Amino acid sequence: MANAVRALAMDAVEQAKCGHPGLPMGAADIATVLFARFLKFDAGDPEWPDRDRFVLSAGHGSMLLYALLHLLGYEKMMIDEIKRFRQLGSLTPGHPEHGHTPGVETTTGPLGQGLANAVGMAIAERHLAAEFGSDIVDHFTYVLASDGDLMEGISQEAIALAGHLQLRRLIVLFDDNGISIDGPLALADSVDQVERFQSAGWAAARIDGHDPAAIADAIELAQKSARPSLIACRTTIGFGAPTKAGTEKAHGAALGADEIAGARRALGWSPPAFEIPPEIHALWRSAGDRGRPARLAWERRVAMLPGEQRAEFERRQRGELPNEKLAAAIRRTKQMLADKPRQIATRAASELALEGLTAALPEMIGGSADLTGSNNTRAKAMTALSAADYSGRFIHYGVREHGMAASMNGQALHGGIIPYSGTFLVFSDYCRPAIRLAALMGQRVIHVMTHDSIGLGEDGPTHQPVEHLAALRAIPNLKVFRPCDAVETVECWQLALQNGSGPSVLALTRQNVPQLRRGFDDGNRCAAGGYELEPADQGEAVVSLFASGSEVAIATAAKKLLGERKIPTRVVSVPCFELLLATPPDERAAIVGNARVNVAVEAGVRQGWDDIIGSAGTFVGMNGFGASGPGQELYRHFGITPETVAQAALDSFN
Repeated sequence: MANAVRALAMDAVEQAKCGHPGLPMGAADIATVLFARFLKFDAGDPEWPDRDRFVLSAGHGSMLLYALLHLLGYEKMMIDEIKRFRQLGSLTPGHPEHGHTPGVETTTGPLGQGLANAVGMAIAERHLAAEFGSDIVDHFTYVLASDGDLMEGISQEAIALAGHLQLRRLIVLFDDNGISIDGPLALADSVDQVERFQSAGWAAARIDGHDPAAIADAIELAQKSARPSLIACRTTIGFGAPTKAGTEKAHGAALGADEIAGARRALGWSPPAFEIPPEIHALWRSAGDRGRPARLAWERRVAMLPGEQRAEFERRQRGELPNEKLAAAIRRTKQMLADKPRQIATRAASELALEGLTAALPEMIGGSADLTGSNNTRAKAMTALSAADYSGRFIHYGVREHGMAASMNGQALHGGIIPYSGTFLVFSDYCRPAIRLAALMGQRVIHVMTHDSIGLGEDGPTHQPVEHLAALRAIPNLKVFRPCDAVETVECWQLALQNGSGPSVLALTRQNVPQLRRGFDDGNRCAAGGYELEPADQGEAVVSLFASGSEVAIATAAKKLLGERKIPTRVVSVPCFELLLATPPDERAAIVGNARVNVAVEAGVRQGWDDIIGSAGTFVGMNGFGASGPGQELYRHFGITPETVAQAALDSFN
């Protein structure tokens, strides 16, 4: 059975003339024991909610997973897809892609991400088991990780969090082959991974990764552990290849016809390329069907749940929002702000919104990277999720922004949870690889990023984001919301929750801002991405002022200054570039308007604004890094004031 995996991997990489045969050949014994004897799944239903999760964190070894999916009988993974490895439009891309290939739990390739995703999946499993019971949620998360995964810094963040939370249903199988791209691993690394994991609170052991009995014994022991487990499986990369096995030459290139012929002889494998003997295929198909009785029994247990509980579980698994409850929570908060306007920071407005939203949406799991009091992400009723109580809905991630972001991806991928968490906007740099993957996978993950400009003040340029809004807006399928006041903050939260096909960032202020939206508005004006907040007072506008976040108030003050000069001016709030640019052209043109002069103001760099104001438009913002000092003084120091904006408009007439 293991040699069938090796053969398909060799043949597919050889046909594509590129790829990574070494890991599939070396880890085939591990995968065969896991899938044939332990993994709870049904190849006929890849989306079964209570299946065990298998994460190939070492995504470069994708042919291992594709070979398994084909052999196990996943419907769409026919042999023609194996033959089309790495070809445009195939189900076998160079690295596994969630949502593209059935059976792929997460998109991997950037090393360390899959391991951290798996921590999030294990968190989700424990939380949902605490909420719905172990008869409904009771599964393991397995990871196949490479030495590269464990060298990436994110791995330390992930394993420390998992150990702290005692995620005992997380089992990592380490393909310990001692080889990296450059050559022997000893060239760059001498860490004892077993001791490292043990120091983080894991159970850890070493075994022979080519001994099926040792593999099975280690997995059985790990399943009984009270802690997460690492099984370091000593393997030979490119196992079976006569001259390249055990060397870097087996890692990332086709083996070549002669080497493959030699490997076939060494492995005792005689069938031609892409052919699997019927008796071996039958064994694999039996393994693919092994979990069907367990799935059917699980479906019967779900059917026996009380009606309301069953409906709630199934709704959350579908990823559907309780729209009536969500709308009511939004309406109550907006009515409260209409009745009593508040001049507060948008981070505080977010906290206000979360009080109602988290009560209405029990699937919301919050957190913060050791900045809870600054990010305002913990609603009053939320208890901490911990090893002692997995039913809690707030996760203390510690100072682990990258691990936090990747863990949230795993929670979203697991299903049944909408994860959100907080850090400072400047630290989005630490989160960026995971945010990009959330966008690529289309996962609803919400990042609350506060202290969004020089307005944070005295902490200085190390903490003042300047280029970060533009950098985040550059990521496809990511929505970046920067609300101007409390009302917009509530509306942006609604839009982020309703965005079921990608991640969102809420960029929020530290400093107080005036509530510019007065009265009650049942609609969501932010949904268009931009809207006319204040029309011109005297006829058709000659000047349009565009702004986001805290600078909208500066734009409204500049409008008054221009009004004193009898210059008709309108103000357009732009809380979300992505939504504005996605509106139909005629609607977008109506929002942008046809004023003679366009001026944008934002306490960041200009990049991205030309799509709205045009290259001939004027921009008032930042051209360099910030400085340490009180926020209001910094705005004056850097020339981001109503007077500067008004003068920029006047200068544009020349």
